[in-house]
Amino acid sequence: MSGETSVITPADVCVVGLGYIGLPTAAFFANAGLRVIGVDVNAAAVDSVNKGTVPFHEPNFAEFLAAAVESGRLTAQTTTPSADVYILAVPTPFRGDYEADLSYIDAASRSLAPLLRGNELIVLESTSPPKTTEHVAEVIFEARPDLRDANSVMFAHCPERVLPGKIMEEMRNNARVVGGLTPEATTRAAKLYANFCEGEILQTDATTAELAKLTENSFRDVNIAFANELSMISEELGVDVWELIELANHHPRVNILQPGPGVGGHCIAVDPWFIVASAPQTARLIRTAREVNNSKPDFVLDKVRAVLANKPTASIAALGLSFKADIDDLRESPAVDIVASLADMAPEATILAVEPHISALPKRLDLANVKLTDLSDAVQRADVVLLLVDHAEFKSLTLGQLAHATIVDTKGLWRA
Repeated sequence: MSGETSVITPADVCVVGLGYIGLPTAAFFANAGLRVIGVDVNAAAVDSVNKGTVPFHEPNFAEFLAAAVESGRLTAQTTTPSADVYILAVPTPFRGDYEADLSYIDAASRSLAPLLRGNELIVLESTSPPKTTEHVAEVIFEARPDLRDANSVMFAHCPERVLPGKIMEEMRNNARVVGGLTPEATTRAAKLYANFCEGEILQTDATTAELAKLTENSFRDVNIAFANELSMISEELGVDVWELIELANHHPRVNILQPGPGVGGHCIAVDPWFIVASAPQTARLIRTAREVNNSKPDFVLDKVRAVLANKPTASIAALGLSFKADIDDLRESPAVDIVASLADMAPEATILAVEPHISALPKRLDLANVKLTDLSDAVQRADVVLLLVDHAEFKSLTLGQLAHATIVDTKGLWRA
């Protein structure tokens, strides 16, 4: 099946937003036997889905999506159809001082409001600040006051809890938190996700469900901030931070995470700010952790700057651009931030960016002194090897192969 579906037809489930979470969610429901229509404003993404091809890299997902499309149970279009259930999986970016931009959620809510007949379930999957599910209900009731009076439309929040690169495994097997604005909405949403979720379905209220997702990622952010701060302290004291953490982790009740060049992705780098914005005077530890992790790219840049002081025209092999290993997702990636800043900081240097999971540089790195290069060529030409992401492909490199270059290793891959 190819091309966009132009006729609006009823569906069991309509998933609004066909990105890294919305599209797998749609495919899981379709392969569980439900009739699913995915909606996205990007016509190219819609066409890709209708051809059964994945518009992003995710292991083992291509065949799963193709099966959903070939069954006829999953189609995509740019217009919102009538459905029994609507799942909103649209972006929630920042605006201003790390406040959530709810404009995508508002637009999605308004697009479906005229189609509602009563008794629909509307599930917000987008990671959101506390009380956003209530906000969705208010947006819809403002457009359809008749539905407020009827009290027949149900609203719930069900945040995704998956790791890019493991979506196929974790979307099915992880425990799922479901919270409605009413107990009836919670029960209905729990039954909905039981169609494919084999993990425990944990029922609560909507605000607690919203805060649960933010809490999980804030916990990890605080732990990473501790490791990153340790790495900067260790640098001052001449200590190998990876050995230090390894030794400390031998304590039975200590589990320190690994430091890196910062924190990226559209979860850990974003979600803590939603808590901070909701309680700015109280969320002091969470704010400090974000500030520590946001400062780490500057720490890395200072190390490279020290090398360039003696050779401003150096060739720098920047290994990795994604926000974590072995994926193609560049969202909020500290590696991208570092390479962009490096290009501006050292205009005479040549930056050989190596990212095996993409075929073209993002627009932000479309710069005269940044070249997308394969690993072998970059390493051979490099005066400086800057490791930013520990992709599997990079782990085969040895210190002997890098002996001609100065190494800046932010992941502890090549310890002497």
